[in-house]
Amino acid sequence: MSKKILVTGGSGYIGSHTVVELQQSGFEVVVIDNLSNSTARIIDQIGRITGKKPRFYEMDLCNEAALRVFFRENQDLAAIIHFAAFKAVSESVENPLKYYHNNLVSLIFLLRFMEGFQIPNLVFSSSCTVYGQPETLPVTEQAPVKQAFSPYGNTKQISEEIIEDSVKASPVNAISLRYFNPIGAHESGLIGELPIGIPNNLVPFITQTAIGKREKLMVFGDDYDTPDGTAIRDYIHVVDLAKAHVVAVERLLRNENEHNFEVFNLGTGKGTSVMEAILAFEKVTGMKLNYEITGRRMGDVPQVWADTTMANLKLGWKAQKGLEEMMTSAWLWEKNLAAGILES
Repeated sequence: MSKKILVTGGSGYIGSHTVVELQQSGFEVVVIDNLSNSTARIIDQIGRITGKKPRFYEMDLCNEAALRVFFRENQDLAAIIHFAAFKAVSESVENPLKYYHNNLVSLIFLLRFMEGFQIPNLVFSSSCTVYGQPETLPVTEQAPVKQAFSPYGNTKQISEEIIEDSVKASPVNAISLRYFNPIGAHESGLIGELPIGIPNNLVPFITQTAIGKREKLMVFGDDYDTPDGTAIRDYIHVVDLAKAHVVAVERLLRNENEHNFEVFNLGTGKGTSVMEAILAFEKVTGMKLNYEITGRRMGDVPQVWADTTMANLKLGWKAQKGLEEMMTSAWLWEKNLAAGILES
């Protein structure tokens, strides 16, 4: 059986960590990435961690002709893990058509070629944004998918619908993994979150403020109906998240899936407020962050965290790393970036 896996967006944040875990689990990995939110040097860093660089194609998944050539050259793929997508909530509100075009057209092309070239398995990178603001917490996979708070969230909802409809009419099996909030970096400090421009996510904004790249951290709202007034999220270590993708691929390769389209939440099952995250960073680093409370950010939900029972029982996966470990690894990565780790 082929153990060759295509990872789209494989030089990105979650993608690169998943490539590491796949290679360390004995898989051969091929990466496609257009480098819109990453750098090709990450492929070199993956090689430093694992001892082997994955084969890399710089390509836009919305380029149908280039994608066709790729699949002709790689007809022995056992599965695809699809990360490649634009992902900034606030940018999607400002530029929705950019998000609908990129995130949906790329998926449609992939599914067409999977069927045409008989590639049987897909793991899709989804998001807890599909739940909107859930009525009940923690949120389970059975919770209703609500109207999205942002075009980004809506592309994840629509993508899941496209996949679910597609697999009914084809031999493809798919697992959609609904992430909560990935943070942290690989323990080596060689790969981590690398936002282009101003970060949209909390932790890189924290670390960039601490290192001096940003004057201050903006905390978007302290008037939510939460214990300390700041928004609550389920922060999960990116390495725990990456390991779940390996487990999901293995489930499909062993034909252990119970349906041709399955959905799993990936989180820790614990909610942490923005202020709690800041305090955790300050604790592990001994630094005092400069932050300012500002207005709520459009597209943000007040609070959400996961019920991970399904992933624990059916995938046999459970998040292992705590918040302080997440912050320690993120800070190591930021310090390594400041030292020029990707410039040599």
